[in-house]
Amino acid sequence: MSERLVALLNGREIGTVDYDKSRLSFTYAQTWRDDPEAYPLSLSMPLGAATHGHARVDAFLWGLLPDNDRVLQTWAQRFQVSPRNAFRLIAHVGEDCAGAVQFVRPDRVEALVAGGSTDKVQWLTTKDVAHRLADLVRDPAEGRVASDRGQFSLAGAQPKTALLKEKGRWGVPQGRIPTTHILKPPTGDWVGHAENEHFCLQLARAVGLMVPNSAVEHFEDQVTIVVERFDRLHTKAGWTRIHQEDFCQTLGVHPAKKYESDGGPGVAALADVLRAHSTVAEEDLWSLMDGVAFNWLIAGTDAHAKNYALLLGPGVVRLAPFYDLASILPYANIDRRKAKLAMKLGGEYLLQNIALRHWQRLAQTVHLPAEALVDRVRNLARQLPDQIEAVRKACLKEKLMPNAVDPVAQALMERMPICFRQLGL
Repeated sequence: MSERLVALLNGREIGTVDYDKSRLSFTYAQTWRDDPEAYPLSLSMPLGAATHGHARVDAFLWGLLPDNDRVLQTWAQRFQVSPRNAFRLIAHVGEDCAGAVQFVRPDRVEALVAGGSTDKVQWLTTKDVAHRLADLVRDPAEGRVASDRGQFSLAGAQPKTALLKEKGRWGVPQGRIPTTHILKPPTGDWVGHAENEHFCLQLARAVGLMVPNSAVEHFEDQVTIVVERFDRLHTKAGWTRIHQEDFCQTLGVHPAKKYESDGGPGVAALADVLRAHSTVAEEDLWSLMDGVAFNWLIAGTDAHAKNYALLLGPGVVRLAPFYDLASILPYANIDRRKAKLAMKLGGEYLLQNIALRHWQRLAQTVHLPAEALVDRVRNLARQLPDQIEAVRKACLKEKLMPNAVDPVAQALMERMPICFRQLGL
C-alpha cells in the first residue's frame, strides 16, 4: 500500500510525495501549476512536468536530512523506521526543514492549513537552552527532547538544533510557526569551531560577501554559534518561510556524493546552473566566484555543493548567502600540506598547489574573462590582512575568548603571504 506526504508551502498545498513499493514520486497540485506565481519545489523538478520520479525526489529528501549516521540511526530507532528510508524519516521531522516547504502526513494537513490551534511555541529559559546544548554536545541526535511537539530537520554533519527567537526569548515552535535561528555548539575535535565559524562569517561580510547574521552566545556554561536563518523572514503578519535548496538538490545529486572527488558537482556545474536559471545570472556568477575564492583564501576545505544554495520565489532564482564558512587552519590535527578543497579549482584540489594558472583555468571552465577573475581574487586577497585584524578586535569586543579567536586570526594571517605568492602578488 502506498504512503503519502503532502507538501505545504506557507500553508498552501503544492503537491504530494508518494512512496509505493520502495519507489518515490512527487506530483504537483494542478492548482499550483496553474498559478502564475508558482515556482518549483526544486529546479531538478520543473513545473513543466506534473510528476517527477524516484531519483530526484529521493535526492531532494535526503538533502533535507542530517549527514550524520548517528543522528539518523537514533531517529530511526525513535520513530521505528529504517535509517536508510528518507521518506519515512521526513514523515516524522518534515514540518520544519530548510526552505519554505513543510512535508506533512495527510492527517496533519487540515490543522496546518488552518493554523491557529497548532501554531504554538514552547518557550525556554536560558537554563533550558543550556541543557539542550549540553545534550547535543553529548549526542548529536538530541536536537529535540522527548516532550517537544515541534519538529525540525537540518542537513549537515555538525550537531545543531533550530529554535525560534522572538523578542529576546527562545522557543520550540510547532505548526506553521518556523524556527528562525540555528544553534551549533562546538563538539569533539573541533573545539573553538563556534568562534571559528563566526569569525569567518564576519570576515566574509567585511570583504563584501553576503552572509547570514551570526553571533556567539553563552547559555550558562554552554557556548554556541547562533546563525540567523536566511530562509526565514519576519513580516507584519509574523515569521514566514523563504524557499531554498542546495546545489546537490538542484542537480538531483544524492548528498552522499556532495564532494566532487566522490562524483559530486564542481564549480563549473554550479556556474552552469546560475547561467541557466538565475534571475541575475552574471551578478550571481561573479558572487559565486567570490565565494569560491574566499573559501580558498581561508582554507575552507568543506565548501562542497551542499554548502552553496539557491533562493527560489515567484519569478526569482538567486544565489543564497554563503554559510558554513570556517577555516581548517587552527586545528593542530590537520596536515596543511595535504589539505584539499571540496571542489577542484582549475583542476587542482590541494591548497598548497593552487597557483595563478589554476585561476586562469577556472575562468576558462566557467566562461569568464581570466584577467577579470584574477583581478577579483587578488583584490579580495588584498583586503584580508587588515580585515582579519579588524574582525579579531570586534570578536574580542563581543567578549569572545581570546584563546578561541586568536588562533583563527593568527592562522589566517600566516596564510596570507602564501596566497599572495600563489597569486603572483
